[in-house]
Amino acid sequence: MDPVSQAVVGAVIPQSVAKSEHLLAACFIGALAGMAPDLDVLIRSTSDPLLFLEYHRQFSHSLIFIPIGGLIMALLLHPLIGRRNNLDFRHTLLFATLGFATHGLLDACTTYGTQLLWPFSNERISWNIIGIIDPLFTLPVLGLAIAAVVKRNPKWARVAVVWALIYLTVGALQRERAEQFASTQATARGHAPLSLSAKPTIANLWLWKTIYEFEGQFYVDSVHIGLNSTWYPGENIQRLTPDQLPTCISSSSQQRRDIDRFNWFSQSFTALQTEPELRIIDVRYSLVPNEIKPLWGITLDCYASLSAHAQYFTSRDLNTPNKVEFIRQIKGE
Repeated sequence: MDPVSQAVVGAVIPQSVAKSEHLLAACFIGALAGMAPDLDVLIRSTSDPLLFLEYHRQFSHSLIFIPIGGLIMALLLHPLIGRRNNLDFRHTLLFATLGFATHGLLDACTTYGTQLLWPFSNERISWNIIGIIDPLFTLPVLGLAIAAVVKRNPKWARVAVVWALIYLTVGALQRERAEQFASTQATARGHAPLSLSAKPTIANLWLWKTIYEFEGQFYVDSVHIGLNSTWYPGENIQRLTPDQLPTCISSSSQQRRDIDRFNWFSQSFTALQTEPELRIIDVRYSLVPNEIKPLWGITLDCYASLSAHAQYFTSRDLNTPNKVEFIRQIKGE
């Protein structure tokens, strides 16, 4: 999730077990430790555009790394915060480890994919129950974390933990409702989906992007899940298969290996586009949920050398028509 969400969730867990005189220290130690795993975004290469996709949400987000990450953060933060607030190292270590532990688990609740089981598995786990940014989740937790410090009472942090768990549970229930509705719509089309998933859109739990595969095609739609459900039929595109790739992309080339890497990152939700250029796209994400207008992908070059990498691209043009359509679907109109 976004850094603010990671910080406030990282803060309230240590606060919930801290003594009243340690609440401020627990807040800062937990918040900094809660954000720390995202330092993996610094692992980049100017020659390999896809390197950061491999390492973001990898070892630093795994369950096995939690005690290591907690120890590293405790060693860094104890002289700066812990000792100055009369904490012994054990308390600093506890607060740092609890804060660090929240990060990977919270990221796994989103749609992006987190390697929780690294190094035993490189599966990108995504539970699809909350968007990567959701103020309705974050702001109450932030307010309660501040209240815990101001009122010097850890019960406010415990209320924040309860709110977070309730919100994520509602997200799981909404995902199930969205998938059930999408399955019904697929059946009405005469389709028997090979796979089907629903993903929350940004900043809410009632508008969901649904994707299912049938006869080699991805069908992308959206559904507003409220007291009444509204279906927004969308677009479809052929799933990427090896025989679709142009012959100019050699099987021994770096670009071909990059296609495999991007397909892994995208959890096989990939497709080929030839306009406006030759590229592989991630079908999971778009600004308007029932459209196939990718937020990112890789661009291929038939004239590149065998050692040349594919180029990574992003597209986040939230123009007026996109805004209007997204808001219309958010309202369920």
